[in-house]
Amino acid sequence: MNRRHGVVLIAILAVCCTAAAFAQFGGQRGRYRDLQGADGRVQRNGVPDWKLDEKFRNDVFTFVRIRYRSQGRWGWQTDYPDADLNFSYRLQQLTSMHTDPDGVIIELTDPRLFDYPFIYLIEPGGIYLEEEERKALRTYLLNGGFLMVDDFWGEQEWEGFERELKQVFPDRKWEDIPLEHPVFHCVYDLQERPQIPAIGFAHEMANGEIYSAQGYGTEEVHYRAVYDDNGRMMAFIGHNTDLGDGWEREGEDPWYFKEFSEKKAYPLGINVIFYAMTH
Repeated sequence: MNRRHGVVLIAILAVCCTAAAFAQFGGQRGRYRDLQGADGRVQRNGVPDWKLDEKFRNDVFTFVRIRYRSQGRWGWQTDYPDADLNFSYRLQQLTSMHTDPDGVIIELTDPRLFDYPFIYLIEPGGIYLEEEERKALRTYLLNGGFLMVDDFWGEQEWEGFERELKQVFPDRKWEDIPLEHPVFHCVYDLQERPQIPAIGFAHEMANGEIYSAQGYGTEEVHYRAVYDDNGRMMAFIGHNTDLGDGWEREGEDPWYFKEFSEKKAYPLGINVIFYAMTH
């Protein structure tokens, strides 16, 4: 698999605007909207749209969400489609990357999996994969693909995901990613490993501090990685953090947008994409 398929220009990715250039846009928001318009595309509900340059139609980055079975209430569809649409828009707006405006949803056994260099897995605390799916994910990652995992909280959900991860890679161990790692600095120079809470949990305390945990056992954010035999990062795992909500909640709460979306969720997401495509 050519993991740079569809992203030929990504190696020269550059941020064309600073974080201060973010401007919110409005629009209806909701969890798991899958309403299609007359053209068959998911309704954008205020998310800006754009047309792909025909010269680059086969050289674009596509945000790929993985559909899977889960014991959880929301599972794979959490924050869909707003997180996917908004993040794709920010990649198109803030970088030199040509980006598909819609993104796609596929299962791990879909033959199209190997057409995409990046896949996104959300809320996997209750994930269950069949052996065929585990094999496909293992093959995909070992052949150059990159997995981003997001939005699961507490030890119970970590243990649920880790059990499945061990089924995919019985002989590999995840490692904590230190702040000094290039993934936190390759485009935006982050000064912390940020914790992004769901919008309902975020608030400013009386002393001016920002509270970003989501209950007991979620106070510390974890960013972890799985590497291949050559030291290439195959999976970026965010635990006790929710980048997806930071992307989803455009236009909903100006304070949340400023504190979490603009400063943390979008910059880290862009860093992860750039790092995944250039290492």
